[in-house]
Amino acid sequence: MNQELIDANRSRVFSPAFGPASRAATIGLAHSGQPVLDWLDQRLLDACQRDFPICETPFAEIARRLHCQASEVLRRLASLERRGVVSRIGPIFAPGCIGASTLAAMAVPRARLESVAKWVNRYRAVSHLHEREHEFNLWFLLAAPKAGELYDTLVDIRRRTGLDVLDLRLERVYDVDLEFPLRERAPAGHCPVARGAYSPGRGPQLDASERRLVGAIQDGLSLTARPYEVVANRTGLSEAQVMEGIRRLLREGTITRMGVVVREHELGCRADTMVVFDVPCARVDTIGERLARVAPATRCYRRIRRSPVWPYNLYCMLHARDRAEVMGRVDELFPDVVGDLRSTVLFGRRRFRKRGARSTPDHVLPQSKQPAPWLHWEI
Repeated sequence: MNQELIDANRSRVFSPAFGPASRAATIGLAHSGQPVLDWLDQRLLDACQRDFPICETPFAEIARRLHCQASEVLRRLASLERRGVVSRIGPIFAPGCIGASTLAAMAVPRARLESVAKWVNRYRAVSHLHEREHEFNLWFLLAAPKAGELYDTLVDIRRRTGLDVLDLRLERVYDVDLEFPLRERAPAGHCPVARGAYSPGRGPQLDASERRLVGAIQDGLSLTARPYEVVANRTGLSEAQVMEGIRRLLREGTITRMGVVVREHELGCRADTMVVFDVPCARVDTIGERLARVAPATRCYRRIRRSPVWPYNLYCMLHARDRAEVMGRVDELFPDVVGDLRSTVLFGRRRFRKRGARSTPDHVLPQSKQPAPWLHWEI
C-alpha cells in the first residue's frame, strides 16, 4: 500500500472543522451524536461552500472538480441535509441590503426566560433566538421590509412582555461570511478572502423580476441536475436570466456568498460565542477591519451603542468546540488587534430558534398566518 493511500485512509474519519481525529476522539464523536463525515463529504463541503457554480449543471461541475459522479454529489448533499449538517444551498444576503434588520437583546428574569422566549418565538420576523450568559440573556435577529416596521415590532414586544428591548441597529459590516473549512484550516491571522467593509442600506433597487428571483432562491436551490431551470420555471424568467441575475447580485455585493450553508453546531462548534468591544469612534473602523482578518472571527460588525446600559459597539462572532478553545483564541489573537479595550464574552447557552430572517409586511402580530419570504443573513 503506497503512502498516498495510507494517508487517504487515515483521513476517512474526521472531526469536522478541527482536523484529523484520534481513534478515541472518534469514538466520543459517535457517542455524542455528531455526524461523522468521510473524506469525500469533507471535500464536497469545502468545494461547495464558496464559489458555487453558476452554470446549467452545477452539480456536474462540482463532480468534475472532485473526480466523481454528479449522482454521487447529489446523493451525498441530500444525505447531509437529512442529517442536519447542511442547512441549504443558496445565497447569504448582505445584512441591510434588502429590507431592514436589527439585533435585539433583552434582560429577562431567570424565572420568566422560558415563557418570554416562547412568546418572542411566535413573531414570524424573529430569527436566531438565543440565550446567552449575561445580564442581557435573550438575543434575536429581527427583519422587516422597512425600518418603521422594525420599530413597531419592538414596541409590540415591549408592550406584551413588559420588558425593555435593546435595539442594536447595524452601522457597518466588516466581514459576514460563516464559512467552515473542514480539511484544511487557515493559519491564525490569515483571512483567505478579504471582503471590504460596507454600511447597510446601499443595496440596489430591485425590479419586479429581481424580487421574484430573490424570493425563489432564498430558501435554497433544488437538488436536481439543473436547479437554475427550476428557479426559472418558478419565476417566469429564462434559465440564462436566472443565472445572470444571481451573478449581478454577487457582483454588487447583495449576495455575499453563494453555496452550501452548514450548521456550525452540527459540525462540532458547540461554543457559539459573541465577543463585544467598547471602541472609541475614531478607531472603531480601523480595529474592525483588522479584527475581520483574524481567522477564527466568522463575523465582525459595528452596531449602535445603547449607553449607559450597553456601551459596546464592535461585535465579533467565534465558533469553537468548547469554552477553553474560545478563550484560548481570545487570549492569543485579540490583544494584538484590540489591545486593552473593554470587552465582554457572551457564551451561547441555548438555541430557541435558528433560521433565516423573514422580511414580511405583516410580521407585527405574532399570530399572523400569511406566508412570508425568508431572507438569509447572519448576525
